[in-house]
Amino acid sequence: MNSKLTALNAVCFCACLVCATAVSSGLEAQTRPAETPATSTVAKDIPGVIKGGTKIEVVIATVPGHGAPGATGQGTEGPISLSDGTLAFCETNLGRVAKVDQNGHESVLIDESQAHAPNGLSWDSKGRLIGATTAAGHTGVAAIYPNGSEAVLADKFENKAFVRPNDLIVAKNGGIYFTDPANLPNPALPPAVYYIPAEGGKVIKVADGIEFPNGVSLSLDEKILYVNNTQGEYILAFDVNKDGTLRNRRNFAKYEDLTTTGGKVNGGGDGFTVDAKGRIYAAAGGSVQVFSPQGKLLGKIPFSRRPQNLTFAGPDMKTLYVVGGGSVFKVRTEAQGIRRRGGK
Repeated sequence: MNSKLTALNAVCFCACLVCATAVSSGLEAQTRPAETPATSTVAKDIPGVIKGGTKIEVVIATVPGHGAPGATGQGTEGPISLSDGTLAFCETNLGRVAKVDQNGHESVLIDESQAHAPNGLSWDSKGRLIGATTAAGHTGVAAIYPNGSEAVLADKFENKAFVRPNDLIVAKNGGIYFTDPANLPNPALPPAVYYIPAEGGKVIKVADGIEFPNGVSLSLDEKILYVNNTQGEYILAFDVNKDGTLRNRRNFAKYEDLTTTGGKVNGGGDGFTVDAKGRIYAAAGGSVQVFSPQGKLLGKIPFSRRPQNLTFAGPDMKTLYVVGGGSVFKVRTEAQGIRRRGGK
């Protein structure tokens, strides 16, 4: 009798759990804005950056699910130029890295068993592709490409595993900055920005007290670190010390077009890139917002889907690729990306 009651209770519990999950998913679907179709748009003039009237092209309208359970499309993140000017990006549902050739044809560059679900990518001076990895048992920072160069560079801080690293940037000296927004229930570590010294050794926490540290990048001269707080109105800036630690936190530039719910910012800054003149490009507020090295808003590049991350690529590093909402876009620019950060 007791065993029957136990079994019955278990069934009831599972049924309730399924119902609760369905209700939660329904509420999320009601509050999350539906993605609009991926269509071409036209840029407005931003002097020195992009000519007005330039077409913003759809490279891939919806990256296919490729068999991911329950997925008709892929999440798109972490775009980066390859040495030949083509594009690589993270397929977040399958946890692998894809490549897009000049004709927009997609193929697998790094499969999930080697990539370990990266959300951000950056090249180091050894020609290794470094990923902010999120797969269970592999959260941290690792070299994931080319074959034979794989290595875990950081997986713990104070003997606690990282929660869910988001983005990273490798400095010229080999040091690595990365963000971990700790965006999971009951995280073992709080949201923070970390630094892996070029010579190795212990990981250093270099910034905290940021609600949702997301995109991260370095200024052209690498004397300033930029951090996006997705739950804030500003790009944050820090001066970089010789040992890689940071000082002088400040609000560097203010975004436009952000929405708020209950007094909290939604859809704040996500990914970054920086051009060869030191201008900062950030995915925020439904567009790519372009700022001068002094933090002045120069203009916005519109997209039909919400941008999440971006990079310069192409043989001349004058094509801006933008990913978001499962899509890939590109637009020709007058501005040029930093060749070293494109694996060149």
